[in-house]
Amino acid sequence: MLDHITFGVTDFERSVAFYDAAFAPLGVSRLHTVAPEDTGGVQVTGYGIDSPFFWIAEERATQGLFHVALQATARAQVDAFHAAALKAGGKDNGGPGLRGHYHGAYYAAYVLDPDGHNIEAVCHLPVD
Repeated sequence: MLDHITFGVTDFERSVAFYDAAFAPLGVSRLHTVAPEDTGGVQVTGYGIDSPFFWIAEERATQGLFHVALQATARAQVDAFHAAALKAGGKDNGGPGLRGHYHGAYYAAYVLDPDGHNIEAVCHLPVD
């Protein structure tokens, strides 16, 4: 299942203004902005209804050409995804672990596919 996507944008403030306005009629709003100290100073914000599923970040902040996250139902699936992707020729872009700056149970791993796209597996459950 698709968890979220992230687009790199060239002008963060312009894009925030655009998405704030464009998404409002759909009931989608800005729900979470990641603190700059958790992103190395890169501006990142997420839009959604109940939880963020559409993210924008300053250009190249996704550490790949495009970022997509797939939802795992257990942390062990995240670990297995990372190992399988590396074995299949992917490049490590962040090993399995907690990413507490999103929320306390956010357990994810990142790989770059052969074309440089940042693929993530994430489990939101606190413990398996």
